[in-house]
Amino acid sequence: MVSREQKKSINKKLQLLRSITNSHARNRTSIILDASRYIQGLKQKVEKINEDIDVTAQRCYFTDQNPLFPVKLKVEDGQEGFVIKVLIERSCNGLLVFILEALEELGLDILQARVSCSDNFHLEAVGILMDNNQVSEHKDAQAVQQALVQAIQSWIGATQLN
Repeated sequence: MVSREQKKSINKKLQLLRSITNSHARNRTSIILDASRYIQGLKQKVEKINEDIDVTAQRCYFTDQNPLFPVKLKVEDGQEGFVIKVLIERSCNGLLVFILEALEELGLDILQARVSCSDNFHLEAVGILMDNNQVSEHKDAQAVQQALVQAIQSWIGATQLN
C-alpha cells in the first residue's frame, strides 16, 4: 500500500512534471505520456543541433593531422567578399608568405587584413576574387579554403624539411 505522504509526494512530482512539460493533462497516464513526448522532442532537438555542429565543423575548420601544427581555418562568404580566419597556437615563421602566395594565385584581392605572427599565428582577412579587374562569381569559399589548406600543408612540409 502507498502511504498518504507517498501519494502527496507522487502528486507533487507529477504536477512539477506537468508544469515543466507544459502539459494540460489531468490524469497521471496522460501527464507521463506528455512528458515522454516532450523528452523525445528534446532528444530530436539535441540530435539536430549536434548534426548542425558537425556539418559546420566539417565545412569551416581544417585541423591538420600532425599534432605539432593544429590549425583552425575558416573561410566564409561575407558581405564584401570572403572572410578568412587562420589560427595556429604557435609561432609560424614563413607561413604568411605561403598564404599570401596562395591567395595571389587565386586572384584574391585583400581588402582588409589583420595578422599577428609573434606568439601564435593569427590571420583575419577580407578579400574578393578578381578576374581581369572584374569581380569573379565562379569561385566559392570552399575553393579559397582548399587553396589555404594546400598552402598550410606546403608550409608544414617546407618547415619539416629544414
